[in-house]
Amino acid sequence: MSIRQFPATHPLPDWRNFGVMLRVLLGVNALALAAALLQVPELALWPSRFVDLAAIVEPLLLISLGLLSLGRGLLWRLPLRAGQALVLVLAGGLAFALYGYWGWLLPDDAGSPWRAALLAMTAAALLLLYFDLRSGAFDPAQTEARLAALNARIRPHFLFNSLNAVLSLIRARPQQAEAALESLSDLFRAAMRDPKELVSLGEEIELAKQYLELEHLRLGERLSVDWQIADLSLDLLIPPLMLQPLLENAVYHGIEPTPAGGTVHIAITRRDDALCIAIGNPVSGPTARTDGNRIALANIRERLALYYDLEARLEIEHGITAYEVRIVLPWPKKNR
Repeated sequence: MSIRQFPATHPLPDWRNFGVMLRVLLGVNALALAAALLQVPELALWPSRFVDLAAIVEPLLLISLGLLSLGRGLLWRLPLRAGQALVLVLAGGLAFALYGYWGWLLPDDAGSPWRAALLAMTAAALLLLYFDLRSGAFDPAQTEARLAALNARIRPHFLFNSLNAVLSLIRARPQQAEAALESLSDLFRAAMRDPKELVSLGEEIELAKQYLELEHLRLGERLSVDWQIADLSLDLLIPPLMLQPLLENAVYHGIEPTPAGGTVHIAITRRDDALCIAIGNPVSGPTARTDGNRIALANIRERLALYYDLEARLEIEHGITAYEVRIVLPWPKKNR
């Protein structure tokens, strides 16, 4: 996967992405709102004029977004300027055709189709300029470096604790110590993986299990784990290191401060067109480690924004006795 395929970094936007659609809708309606303000002789008439303009603009906008979504693959295969030109032609052509149709139905009320086409192409050009400038702010090299920094977040205390646990096993149980070192090596190899490469859900689950096994070495019976994985394909591609940081938080903030320990619950399900990952842990009361938890969650939110724009989200449910974090990812389009 190229870094240029992330929604935030591509100069010609992914018209199927919810964040792109929302920005286009807001941008065009903001232009219509400004146009309505310029057209009315007094401010009291502004809302009604905007409603009149919206009745004209919205059908054109929705049809354009639908066609651009269908043709996104073709547009991305074209050279950038050719793709942008095609978007302008589509916007102008649709505006001309719709105004021509309205002029045939209501000859007294319709305006010039050429004027409508020019206005539609101007609005499309402004939006394309915005997306071009926005992609420039996400330079590929800087974005890849940022993702690498965000991915490499296995805490030093985990490394030291794991090494101490392995040292305690070397003489008594050398084979288990060797297996633990191999698991630790896999975790750090995953942290150094190319950040623009997606991994399979199965790989993420296996890495998470290796992490939990390492934590079990030092926490013993205080740590128990409850896996609930729905019947779905483990070949689904997701960003790397989605599970491990959340499990690390669950152990560090939920299990370690509790003398009796507790159970970490992991549920992976599909809801409509979304993959849902929920990780819960017990809460024993206020803890001084909450700042680290907020930093980790902000880290994951930023990575989700770089990978999916607004199509993914992170939800938190903090109760009196339990804490749960949910990641909701869009179901991969190739699997829809």
